[in-house]
Amino acid sequence: MSIKSLRSWLRLLNENKELAVVDKEVSTKFEMAGYTKLYDGEKPVFFPKIEGYDGCAVAGIASTREQFAKAIGCDKHEMTDRFLDAMDHPLPPKQLSSEEAPVHQNVIKNDIDLLKMFPIPIHQEKDSGHYISAGLAIVRDPETGSQNVSIHRLQVSGKNKLGALILPRHTYNFFKKMEEIGKPLEIAIVIGVDPILMLSSQAIAPLGQDEIEIAGALKKSPIPVVPCKTVDIDVPAFAEIVLEGRILPKVREPEGPFGEFPAYYGPKSDKEVIEIHCVTHRDNPIYQTCLAGSDENLLLGAIPREASLLRSLKNTSPGVSKVYLTNGGKGRFHLVVSMKKRNEGEAKNVILAAFAGHYDIKQVIVVDEEIDIFDMDQVEWCVATRFQAERDLVVINHALGSKLDPSTDNGVSSKLGFDCTIPLKADPFEYEVTRIPGIENYSKDRIENTLPKKLSEAYLNND
Repeated sequence: MSIKSLRSWLRLLNENKELAVVDKEVSTKFEMAGYTKLYDGEKPVFFPKIEGYDGCAVAGIASTREQFAKAIGCDKHEMTDRFLDAMDHPLPPKQLSSEEAPVHQNVIKNDIDLLKMFPIPIHQEKDSGHYISAGLAIVRDPETGSQNVSIHRLQVSGKNKLGALILPRHTYNFFKKMEEIGKPLEIAIVIGVDPILMLSSQAIAPLGQDEIEIAGALKKSPIPVVPCKTVDIDVPAFAEIVLEGRILPKVREPEGPFGEFPAYYGPKSDKEVIEIHCVTHRDNPIYQTCLAGSDENLLLGAIPREASLLRSLKNTSPGVSKVYLTNGGKGRFHLVVSMKKRNEGEAKNVILAAFAGHYDIKQVIVVDEEIDIFDMDQVEWCVATRFQAERDLVVINHALGSKLDPSTDNGVSSKLGFDCTIPLKADPFEYEVTRIPGIENYSKDRIENTLPKKLSEAYLNND
């Protein structure tokens, strides 16, 4: 089925009994995050009763690869190819009028108090306050007019004020263009969208490509959008909530700490400030949140990165077939690559290309194509039996890594590559995998879980 909105996605999950509904009143302080963690990697969690609020909330709207694949309408192993195809064939959105857009059912321009309006949670013990963690930040390039979509951590630091961690990527570049001439950058923060829009927002797309067009291609249907009420930005018309505002020039205020995806706290520092001057929302809006470090959070980062990495690694070696950013590596730091090696040394070139492909990556394991890279037992078996550090280890010191990795020196990192491919000149018998003949024909259908009474009496009654 086509996923039109967050509501249609939740309806599908509910019909399939894949939605955890917390049938008790919960607090925005830790409780929402606690139940989200309880079902992490299993089910989205719906909160119909929230202390101090009439509205409801949802978290972890897709927290497995299978759930993201279901939203897209493909097998989980096909997602990378589907994502690349969507990036190559973007589909422009469809413009709706304000009257046609559910997100404009309510428009508030006065007395905005975000914490009174929406159940914005406090997630982790030492977070500095309430954080919007699943808001799509949409801005427009002041020179070209093209839009960009991204996600940033947003601390509620006043009634209508947000502190924002804006890393030096597209949004930051647009803001700096405006700040240099002393003007604010208009921004719309969209809350309450389906998994495809969330996933598309994390695409490693070239400057000028609107991620909403990638989402349209993934859905095979243009995303309906509507112009904002007070800023020159088009937003998904079927979203739940939109916060319209401006990133203020020459203003920095304290933001953080905040529990980030590596399961450590991002520190407190002076950050950019967003001032909200208009809020629009659907009737009975569903507030959407994402727990940092949850499987949803990790997969949102991993799946789009895997698509971009697969493309760049294939340019280095056409034998590369699959890539996997592991959950243990927080969907960012550890990469496993499957390839058909044709020349000695080729796997090491792939390792170097992976490090160049994204600065977050600090460990790469390359295995032969018959290995299931999503099965970490198989991957570890390759490290154990096909790897010797003397000839197969690649070490790079003093390279740029992630500043959110606390083991780095302010982001400067050491990186490791493991060539676990079989040497081309090896005796085939030396690496022949053991097997039991006919094992594929065995079945559990005729296997009992307990001994029949007669056999139990015969064998088990006497110690």
